[in-house]
Amino acid sequence: MNNKVTSKSISSELIDSKTLSGSNFDLSIQSELFDTLKQLRFNGQLVLTEPQGERWIIYLHLGHAVFATGGTHPVKRWNRTLITYLPEIFAELSREQSQLSNNSLEENRGWQYQLLCSWVKQDKITRQQATKIIWSILVEVLFDITQVGQIKGNIAYELKPCKSSSQGIVLINGSRIVAEVKRQWLSWQQAQAADYRTNLAPVIKQREQLQQNTSATVFEMLSRLLNGQQTLRDLALDMKRDTLSVTRSILPYLQSGLVELINIPDLPEPVLSAPSSIPLQTPLIACVDDSPLICNSLEKFMTAAGYRFVGINDPMRAFSVLLALKPDLIFLDLMMPNINGYELCDKLRRISVFRNTPIIILTGNDGVIDRVKTKLVGASDFLSKANVDKQAVSETLQKHLRHCTLSKLTTTNTTNTTNNPSDYSSSYRTKIA
Repeated sequence: MNNKVTSKSISSELIDSKTLSGSNFDLSIQSELFDTLKQLRFNGQLVLTEPQGERWIIYLHLGHAVFATGGTHPVKRWNRTLITYLPEIFAELSREQSQLSNNSLEENRGWQYQLLCSWVKQDKITRQQATKIIWSILVEVLFDITQVGQIKGNIAYELKPCKSSSQGIVLINGSRIVAEVKRQWLSWQQAQAADYRTNLAPVIKQREQLQQNTSATVFEMLSRLLNGQQTLRDLALDMKRDTLSVTRSILPYLQSGLVELINIPDLPEPVLSAPSSIPLQTPLIACVDDSPLICNSLEKFMTAAGYRFVGINDPMRAFSVLLALKPDLIFLDLMMPNINGYELCDKLRRISVFRNTPIIILTGNDGVIDRVKTKLVGASDFLSKANVDKQAVSETLQKHLRHCTLSKLTTTNTTNTTNNPSDYSSSYRTKIA
């Protein structure tokens, strides 16, 4: 049975003997609780839960914070932090996430922390870089906890003791984290933005009224940015601004009801590899096209040939999905709303992991100018939509996927029957269309 306690009533004997809980983890108790846990050299987890069930975990060693995870967007938060502090090698490191084994998780501290430990050990990143990432994640998690507590009510907490044999990368004084969160929270309150959750996505609610009340340039910019696909934190990263300034800039539209904030799903977690030895995986083919008809046609060709396939009908989400899945070949529509194929191809080629990935431009126009532009942005080939038939697609795959021979995959497909390509593609496109 759990006891409801304040930080002053926590004793080392109680912590060693049972899980303790409290019903109020607001700013007034956070520093005191962390100080007490540090004095008691507590090892374990601080688990926090809001009234609707959203959950976070702060991992502790000797009363110091080691790492944190949870909330609505742990994968988005992880990717944003890596892009911020490791922009040059983010794509290369993100490819390694799928190679992480379930059996190698560091002290039950989660797959993100295990990756950081592995990268530091292999000298792929420095300890200082890892420390900045951990600090940023801890501050963001505690800020989210504080904001949710203010909006939805008290945050319940539990202390779960467990053995911990190593301090890991760095030990951070919890009171320092609380002090930084208090500083940020005060700024949000002063800007009258504290009630707007950073992990929600702004979307235009009253399009006609917004157009009437803004200039053509501002309306075009807002239409492009406020598409309901990026959270306030995501927008801040893309715009190279802090989250509060982005929120403050759209605050009048939120307050007037012209724009609203909506929930969006997190990115998929990397599939952790099991300790098995499947020699080779079927090549994954992606198609980015706002036309479901083209994606459906390509899907039939791909699955019949034994390839895995993912269709992406929302061009604004294409980059993040491609970065997460890292397909072996990409079909890319030339003319799409908000972002065209040239821009997306150029953006992909700037990332090291996509420099050698075959990118095939799809277009309804088979003109010389389009072909020249295709080469200038680094596309591998050009395919007219009028020629999207089985033979043309097959020739394209054979030309650009010589390194992925299906003859080597017979054993994989027959022994792993749960990984049916058609099941994979249809279920995944439902999420990203």
